[in-house]
Amino acid sequence: MVRWSAVTDRVRPLLWPVVVVLLSIGAYALLRHQRSELVDFEVPRTAAMRAANGEPLYRPEDGHYQYKYLPAFAFVMMPFAVPPNEAGEVIWFGLTVTMAWWFFRLSLRALPDRRTSERTLVWLALLLNGKFLVKELAFGQFNLPLGLLLIGAVIAAQRRDATTGGALVGAGVFVKPYALILVPWLLLTQGWRSIRAFALVLVAGLLLPVLTYGWHGNITLLHEWYRTVTETTAPNLMTFENISLASMWAKWIEPGATASALAAASAAALFAVGGSLLLRRRRVREPNYLECAYFFVLVPLLSPQGWDYVLLLALPAYLCIVDRWREMPPAWRAAAATAFVLTSFTIFDLLRRPLYTHLMQLAGASVGAVLLAATLLRLRWSGKA
Repeated sequence: MVRWSAVTDRVRPLLWPVVVVLLSIGAYALLRHQRSELVDFEVPRTAAMRAANGEPLYRPEDGHYQYKYLPAFAFVMMPFAVPPNEAGEVIWFGLTVTMAWWFFRLSLRALPDRRTSERTLVWLALLLNGKFLVKELAFGQFNLPLGLLLIGAVIAAQRRDATTGGALVGAGVFVKPYALILVPWLLLTQGWRSIRAFALVLVAGLLLPVLTYGWHGNITLLHEWYRTVTETTAPNLMTFENISLASMWAKWIEPGATASALAAASAAALFAVGGSLLLRRRRVREPNYLECAYFFVLVPLLSPQGWDYVLLLALPAYLCIVDRWREMPPAWRAAAATAFVLTSFTIFDLLRRPLYTHLMQLAGASVGAVLLAATLLRLRWSGKA
């Protein structure tokens, strides 16, 4: 007679995949009821179809939905251009839900010297990252694949595998150029082996479009990419969801040379603070997690088009702060709580129009992200992480 416990032991590993599939189907059906398509997914999918035919990728007539990724990413997306539109969306949505699970799982496993139970951290992380995760899924965005590559680089650093870490950061650049923020960290902490691997992947990706467009065509594509990214920055600075330092200063004192100079000075200061984290890395047993968590928080602050949902990458920061909560003095708990409110709970349906509008005009989410970074700095200087 088969023991019931033996049956459940065999079935249990299959439960999470089944749950993920069912949740994906249900969530996708709900989103399609609310909107006609995953708008951000359609941008690289359209670029993939153009790349397959050797057509121009960067077209001003595409308006707000111009393709802003590097040319190589259009080639990566070609498999999603083969099936019909809705089938491609369903496949991508299911992959996104799966990537979300892995991003949470790997970020939790990589957290060193964990003080808090796994269940508590999972639920609190879902609460704090829920706003960004919903937007990621609803828009069909690509921050989760970037997050997986970058947390993979953190785990590689923890395992002293500099080559893998550098290669993963290099691959991340082609998902979103934000990954470049980790290059100084690679050089200073992982050494030249990581930079060599990063450079090899970067060069290979930059040359990939040559296969279709030729040398001259590839250079034209790269020039058009730069033009598109720079020309579409200014119109988005005053958008509520833009939480970059450039947007923050523009909202406070109006766009212009002064705001740009203050944004540059603020960015330099945040990078200098990141350097101080590295100087004190010997004070802790495993320094890589907090250092990368800090730079992940900086991504939407430094990018001129840093939308609030890019804070999905700040998951390791949220986990680290929550896990060390009891070890922080009251003043820093208050600062962290304020950061949580300003970043995770500035939601229109929660705050309603007057308060939401006022907070977004004051760049509340930008201030919250800076407070997150400051809290991580405090944890390192106190030797807690």
